[in-house]
Formats: sequence, structure tokens, C-alpha cells
Amino acid sequence: MDRSDYVKTRKALWLLGGVVLAILSAYLFCPKPELVQFTSYSKAFFDREGKLLRITLAEDERYRLFAPLENISNDLINATVLYEDKDFYRHRGIDFSAIFRAFWTTYITKRHRIGASTITMQVARLRWNIASNTVPGKLQQIIRAIQLNRHYSKNEILQAYLNLAPYGRNIEGIAAASLIYFNKKANELSLPEALTLSVIPQNPNRRTPTNNNGYQKLILARDILMRRWFEVYPSDRSKEKYFDLPLKVRSIEELPFTAPHFTQYVDRELSRWDSGYILTSLDNVKQSQIESIVSDYISSRSRIGINNAAVLLINYKSMEIEAMLGSADFYNADIFGQVNGVLAKRSPGSALKPFVYGLAIDDGLIHPMTLMRDSPRKYGGFTPENYDKQFLGPILAKDALTQSRNVPAVDLQARLSKQSFYAFLNQAEISGLKKEEFYGLALALGGGEVSMLELVRLYAMLANLGRLQKISFVQNSKIEKETRMLSAEASFLILYMLKDNPPPDNINYHVVHASKNDIAWKTGTSWAFRDAWAIGISGDYVVAVWIGNFDGSSNDAFIGRTAAGPLLFSIFDAVSHDKDWTVKNELLTASLNVKQIEMCKNTGDLPGKYCPSTIKSWFIPGVSPIKVSNIYRAIPIDKNTGFRECWHEPKETELKVYEFWPSDFMQIFKLAGISLKNPPAYSANCSLNQKSASGQQPIISSPQPTLEYVVRHDDDSDSEVPLSAIVDPDVNKLFWFVNDSYVGTAKPGSALFWKGKSGHHIARVVDDSGRSASTPFIMSNIN
Repeated sequence: MDRSDYVKTRKALWLLGGVVLAILSAYLFCPKPELVQFTSYSKAFFDREGKLLRITLAEDERYRLFAPLENISNDLINATVLYEDKDFYRHRGIDFSAIFRAFWTTYITKRHRIGASTITMQVARLRWNIASNTVPGKLQQIIRAIQLNRHYSKNEILQAYLNLAPYGRNIEGIAAASLIYFNKKANELSLPEALTLSVIPQNPNRRTPTNNNGYQKLILARDILMRRWFEVYPSDRSKEKYFDLPLKVRSIEELPFTAPHFTQYVDRELSRWDSGYILTSLDNVKQSQIESIVSDYISSRSRIGINNAAVLLINYKSMEIEAMLGSADFYNADIFGQVNGVLAKRSPGSALKPFVYGLAIDDGLIHPMTLMRDSPRKYGGFTPENYDKQFLGPILAKDALTQSRNVPAVDLQARLSKQSFYAFLNQAEISGLKKEEFYGLALALGGGEVSMLELVRLYAMLANLGRLQKISFVQNSKIEKETRMLSAEASFLILYMLKDNPPPDNINYHVVHASKNDIAWKTGTSWAFRDAWAIGISGDYVVAVWIGNFDGSSNDAFIGRTAAGPLLFSIFDAVSHDKDWTVKNELLTASLNVKQIEMCKNTGDLPGKYCPSTIKSWFIPGVSPIKVSNIYRAIPIDKNTGFRECWHEPKETELKVYEFWPSDFMQIFKLAGISLKNPPAYSANCSLNQKSASGQQPIISSPQPTLEYVVRHDDDSDSEVPLSAIVDPDVNKLFWFVNDSYVGTAKPGSALFWKGKSGHHIARVVDDSGRSASTPFIMSNIN
């Protein structure tokens, strides 16, 4: 041996000693490294039938799906080991003899470069991004491989390799490669596909299967592996004929991007580590149907400025999203198409009114036939108006809801006692609400903002008979929690009322008459015509439709009934195939405490003897404010004079039926332009005692015992308490007393003001027929 060879040998021994020392240190002192969650992963979203919707990129812009070893084809696993590291299960992470040969040939003799990386060493290189083509890099790779081999089993190391190995372009891991190239999961690969993918990591840049040159090089490498495979696995020779068939390979550019708003939403909802295959609840058939319907609808109405829409479809029985369309066109920048209107906070207009009515039903304030007042009212500084700037006067609760009258809804919100509407929305987890005093009584009219997702969840609560549940975006999710928001009875009655909401006037005739299903639906129009809503329940589904502009600009065409309603009905016609679905048949169960009875058609009460016509309606026994109607009364009329008598003498009087509407309703009728015939005056033969024994006693509307009135010393005018009462139509004068002291007289419908003092008081009213009523009230000082 000459001196130069001696020097080379000595240098090699020193390096080898250093390597041995480093390996020993790595084995003894290096902690267990993370092999899975040290990096980010892609997510592959599938529809409910298992069709790929989209694959997302990991945070480093690579397609990298995680798959556990048991979900990877055995052929792929065995082929990878055979091709990359046939002694993988025998060595301890490093093939020392191979490393020594490679080191001697590459660095000592310098004849040519050869590699000696085991699968474990490749995992180390991929895990720590090691430049293994240098001596320091190779040493680091060896040390890391020893570290991995100490802390992990062979299967865990192999799993890491198969999830990190490069498979061409920006594809890493066998799960992403099999799904992208062959549209298959990693455990579904055929033998030719498994062997094809096994040879890519050794030279991923030159063996890319999506270009002709790379494909040819890939097949040559695969055929070499195939021959080795049949030597090791001779029982597979019967499959050799399949290797002659061309492979159908998909490129990254051909990947689907279906339901983008939905997949983006699901991606945001999942955590960073919720990766891999995600079987969503989306029904791709219904999604495509809705996309097509919306596209046609927008095209037909673009001339009136309707250019955008959002739609959400959920199955209320499973609470799963089956279709989500965040905008009319995801790729249209002019309408800000990538904004997801399903998640955007918007004013719902009147779409929240059903829940005010539901709370009022549970409060015992109304039932569907309760007669309400659609007339001018003022609540402090708030004076609600109806959409049409008109007032209909007396109106049944079911009609006030379906016709979306504002004043009755505000009145109900003001009268709620068990739970405020604001508290209800808070309990329903409506996000972003300001303080309650910010909204006042405008909440019932859309004064707050909700998202379509939140609104649909509330309507699904009605269909689920008052139980609020989480909306899910994956299949077969377990409903872990539900919150009781309304009684089952109130929920049923609300939907029974909404099913009678007539379809839009301008909807296609075929759509209206082809459907035999109930559609319990409601509309909403926000202030200044910025948002048009329609939301309904039919079959198994809740569907919500929004029409508007994402920039908040208004359009007179954005009216819930005419802009969003037709689209809602078209969607229901396409997706709801149960042609015999009705609210009664689906939701009325034996356990519901509701009863259907005849009610007086015009008054909404139980029909008295003289009610001219009746209609069947529902109420909740023990809860609903049900009473016998006393509006229609038969009174004795003197045949000669026409005056009203206090008793009936068949020869001298005849019984005639008159409508005895309370004075407040009489005023409403008058405002609405409705003229009613008042009963005639009493004859002189009737004594005051006889008059007071007939008819209804007054009902004091002010002062109210539940309110505390304020005495302000700095402003005496604020100390005045209004005295008013509701009386029968035959009353002409009211006499008012406070604490048994006479205050004054007033006409029905007019208030008398009393300048109060602090303390406890009793107000008493007597009408001109001697009928009376009284109520306590309190006045307090504010200095």
C-alpha cells in the first residue's frame, strides 16, 4: 500500500468512526420525532355517493393525503418494498454494507455516485428535508434514520414513507397519487396500477405519468419491476395480460371542483388535522339540479336586475346539508361570485316572524284564529308600518302571519312574557347580535342580521317540532345535542298556518299544480329592498332562497314573494318527490296536545249560538286563549219603536242579531273603511241596573298594573297617566275615577289624562250603562 492509499484509508476510518459515534448518540439520546402531524395535509371531499368533489392543497401547496397503512393496497406496499428496499424488514433502518460500498465508490475511488438509502433513510430525508447528496447531509440522514428505527416499528416507518414519498409534480403520498391519477382510493388499486405508482418516487420528475415522455419512462421502469414481481409472486402470473392494457391516467388539471362554496365551507369547519377522505352529505344530483334551475332563473330575470342568488337545501330529518349554492356563479367576479351567500349576514326581513308567533302561542297569547289588530300603533319612538303602507284592520293570526303584516308581529313581540324574542335568538345561537336595546321591537321585522345557515336551522327546528339541532355536512352524523326552543304544539301550529300561504302569483303554472305536497313557506324583504328571501318546508327538506347583491345595493324588484318565491317553488318541484306530503300527516302525532274544533269564522272564538259561519281550526287545550264568541248577540227590539229593550216579550219585541265589536275594533273598522251597524239605543223603560246586567263590562287598557309610571318633578307633563278602556259599541260615555275620586268623562276610543302623584293607585271606569271595571297601578318618583 502506497502512502496515498494509506492516507485515504485512514481518512475513511476516521469518518467511519465519527459515523459510528454519531449513530450511537442518535440511538441513545434523540427523542421520538413526530411523523404524522409535523406537516399539513390535503382533504378529499366526496359526495354522499362517493364521487369526488374536490381535493384541497396542503399548506405548502402540495397534494398530500394521509392514509393509514391498513388503507393502502397490499400489492402497492409489497411492490414498494421490493423496488425500494428489499431488505427493509431485516435491517435496522440502515444497510451498513451498502452504505460502506456507496461511500467507498462515491467518495474514495470516485468511480461513480451510487446510493444506499433505505426506506427508513428516505423517510428521514423527507421528514427533515435533508440534502442527502452531501457528506454532512448523508451523515444527518443516517443519524435520523437510526432515531426513527429506535422509536418506530417497521410498519409505522413504511406508513410514513408511503404518505410522504413524491409521485410527480406537487403530488406526495400514495393516497393523493392514487386518487389523482386513477380516481381510486389507495386500497382499491389494481396490480398494474400499484406497480406503476411504486416506481415513481425513485425518479418523480422524469416518470410523470401525465405526459407522453414521462409515461414511456414510467412504463419501462414498471416492466422491470413487473418481472421481478412475478419471480417473487409467481401466483400472480395470470395477471400479466393486464399489463399490456393502456392506463387511464388523470392529470391535476382534470381534477373536479364541484360545489366550491360547500367544499370551502366544510374545509373551514374542519380542523387542520381532519384530513384524508371526507364523505360529505352533499347530494350531487340535487346540487346540479339547483345550479341549473338558478342559472335559468337568473338568465330570465337579469333584465330587471336580478343577477345573483344563494340557495341552501337540508334534510331536516338528518339535519344534513344536501345542496349549497353560495352564489349564482362562483367564477363571476362582477357579482363577487366567490362570496358564500349562505354564510353572509343579511337582514332577514319578515322571515323571522314565524318564531315570534310560535313564542306567542306558547305564551297563551294567540292561536291560529285569534283576532288581531292591524292598525296604527306607536311603541315609544317606534311606529311600525306595513310593506304596503296600509292597515287591514281586524285580521286573524294565521292571515297576519301569511300576509306578513308588520304591526301584529310587533304587537306580539311587545307582549311576550315568558321569553323575549331577543333571548330566543340568543338561545338559538344567532351570532353577532348587538345588545337587546339596540334593536327594540324591530327584531321581528328583520332589524337584526342572520345567515341563511342560521335561518334554515331555525326552520328545521319547526319541522322537528321545536327541537333545535346542529346542521351537519357529513353523512350519518350523530345528533348529540338538541335544545327545546318551542313546544311541539306551537311548532305544528306555525307550520299548519304557513302551509296556507298561497304560492307566488308569477310562478310557472305547471310548478304550482304539479306538486301535491304542502309547502309551508315564508318570505322576507329587507329594508330598502336589499334582500329578498323565501324559505319553506316540504317533504324531507328545508329550502332557503336569497336574492340580492353582495355589495348591498338595492333594487325595487327584490321582494320576497315575487323575486325569491318562484325560485323556491321551482326548487321544491325538482327535489321533493314525495307527492303526498302534508304538514298534518307528517307532523301530527298522537302525543301532540292539539285539538281541531269548529270556530266562529269572523271572530276566531268558539262559535256562540248566533255565529253566522264556522271553520275548523286548531288550538292547544289549556294554553290557547279560547273562549265563546260574544260578538254576535241577539237582543230584543221593540217592534213599534225600534229601541232596544232589556227583556224579550215575544208579542212586543223581536230578537235581532247585532255585532257587538269592542270599541278598539270599532275604531279599526272605521280606519279600514268598514261600516258596521250599531245596535239601537235602550228604550226609556230600561233601568240602569237592567242595562248594567247586560253586555260586557269595560276592559281597562291604560293604566296597566304591570307597568310602573314615572313622576318627574322637572316636567309635570310627564306625570300624566292616560286613562282608556275598551267597551261595547253601545257605550257613548265613560266616567273615570282614581282612588274613588271622580276625574272626568271621555268618549270611547279617547283617553282622559290624570296628573298623577307617586304611590299606589286604583283606576275605575263606569260606562253609561252602569258596567264597571278597575285596576291597580303604581307611580314612582324620579328626582
